[in-house]
Amino acid sequence: EELPLPTEEPQHEKHQTEAPTPETAPARAVLEDLRVSSVTPSSVQLQWTVPKGSFDSFMLQYRDAQGQPQAMPIDGRSRSVTVPGLSPSHQYRFHLYGLRGRKKTDHVSTEVMTDAAVPEQLPLPSEEPQPEDHKPEQPQTEQPQTEANQGQVVLGKLRVSNVTPNSVQLQWSVPEGSFDSFTLQYRDAQGQPQALAVDGGSRSVTVRGLSPSRRYRFHLYGLRGRRRIDRVSTDVVTADPEDLYPPSMDTPTGAPPAEDHQTAHPQTKAPPSEAPSARAVLGELRVSSVTPNSVQLQWTVPEGSFDSFMLQYRDAQGQPQALPINGGLRLVTVP
Repeated sequence: EELPLPTEEPQHEKHQTEAPTPETAPARAVLEDLRVSSVTPSSVQLQWTVPKGSFDSFMLQYRDAQGQPQAMPIDGRSRSVTVPGLSPSHQYRFHLYGLRGRKKTDHVSTEVMTDAAVPEQLPLPSEEPQPEDHKPEQPQTEQPQTEANQGQVVLGKLRVSNVTPNSVQLQWSVPEGSFDSFTLQYRDAQGQPQALAVDGGSRSVTVRGLSPSRRYRFHLYGLRGRRRIDRVSTDVVTADPEDLYPPSMDTPTGAPPAEDHQTAHPQTKAPPSEAPSARAVLGELRVSSVTPNSVQLQWTVPEGSFDSFMLQYRDAQGQPQALPINGGLRLVTVP
């Protein structure tokens, strides 16, 4: 309620005086340079800087293609965010707020036009995966000689690191050279092409909003500028909800997270010798922030460590949802 709708003019950016004087006195926090780092038909990646001070968290606000306000909470240490689920060829205005506690102390805005529905130079994800083996057909030959002289860039194998009923986590390597960015392409359950922009420094991505027990074919392109240099592909079948949710899941003792974790991730079937070496304990799960359409949760690991976490819940329609989380994290935002 204390954050304005994204249609409001950015004059609120000047309202730093709204924050309590004692809070701003130690070090005034400044937000600058909200810019677009990559654009696809269905997503936008934004970056910003904090040249002075620090924020507890950020809030990105915008209106979707239907004019409905959307709010995305972001961890205070982040300096970039990818906004998925956008519509092609649509103009969006994004407002990024820097927060201390629940008070906004600075505000920057930018406007972005998403790409057309199908990127002209990237094939549709319905293509057969044989190009993955036909490296000579990759457009390396299209690159200017000066780019080729920078060194060959190669994408390693695309593999699945995590699968839930409605998400897939993919990982890859870059054994040689480097890419400016990546684009992950696939077709959704309705057969519509989707494209997800990934930063060139990333080696993993989580694709959400998938349908349970369905086969998807993912194509990862390594790009320099807007040119694709290499491509790898893989097929994944999303999990069956019944595999993750035993009948007693709604009872407090029905589905301990550790059991679900082991069921969903075969890699945890490590030799038994791992277990006695260090007992891992999950501490208290608590809510750190709430918005009308998201919740931010925090937890502790007072003893040992976990390879990963799995957050499970039922949405407003009663459908089971599962969110895989990296084992090094202690905070997650459920949008």
